[in-house]
Amino acid sequence: MTADKEDELAGTEQPFVAHLIELRDRILKMVYGLAACTALLAVWPGASGLIDFLAHPIKAHMPADAKLIAIGVFSPFFIPLKVLLMAAVLLALPWLIYQAWAFIAPGLYSHEKRFALPLIFFGSLLAYSGIAFVQFFVLDRMFAFIQAFTPTSVAATPDIASYVEAILGLYIAFSLAFQVPIVVVLLVKVGLVTVEQLVNFRSYFIVVAFIVAAIITPPDVVSQLALAVPMCLLYELGILATKLFVKPKPKAAEEA
Repeated sequence: MTADKEDELAGTEQPFVAHLIELRDRILKMVYGLAACTALLAVWPGASGLIDFLAHPIKAHMPADAKLIAIGVFSPFFIPLKVLLMAAVLLALPWLIYQAWAFIAPGLYSHEKRFALPLIFFGSLLAYSGIAFVQFFVLDRMFAFIQAFTPTSVAATPDIASYVEAILGLYIAFSLAFQVPIVVVLLVKVGLVTVEQLVNFRSYFIVVAFIVAAIITPPDVVSQLALAVPMCLLYELGILATKLFVKPKPKAAEEA
């Protein structure tokens, strides 16, 4: 670490109580933002509208008059509430991440701040892309594949609670899997690996991607391929972004 970087944060230390107060303020801002998003979604489209939106992929492969069922006594109340809160978290995600970043930003150097903001932006964008990919591409093809193996004597009327849990699991899995470029860039940025090592690891990553997809997705070929193939493509995107935006460290600095 050079002297100018040491001087940049010199004298900026704060008492422990000040850090606690700052943490409390940031958490309150997170809660306020989440509450505002919840109130907004409760007004429009409402919990019923969100349920209809989530249920559209599977209802497209059910009889016209068929509906999802609620087995639990309290499911008609708690499931729409759960979906409403889940949607509010997704809507407030950039605000939540920004508040977390604003709490740790005073302890970062200027070059780290410049690097962190694009990562936060693209990380949120990739998370939204993964969720949209599930909703508008994966679910329709996954349910079409499943319905093709359903006997004609069986009426597929899923429980709304199990359906929402399955959808939520896919949302989380794909939003995390779509962070592959961010992880690749960070690994190179902190010096744990080099671009050449990532290129050499490409064939192994393909195997890892298919193993991960087989573990965290439902037991159907469509959803597994829908997760593994984008992960491989995003890995290549991460390598390309690293070549373009991450400057290699001087050899003297690496030796030091």
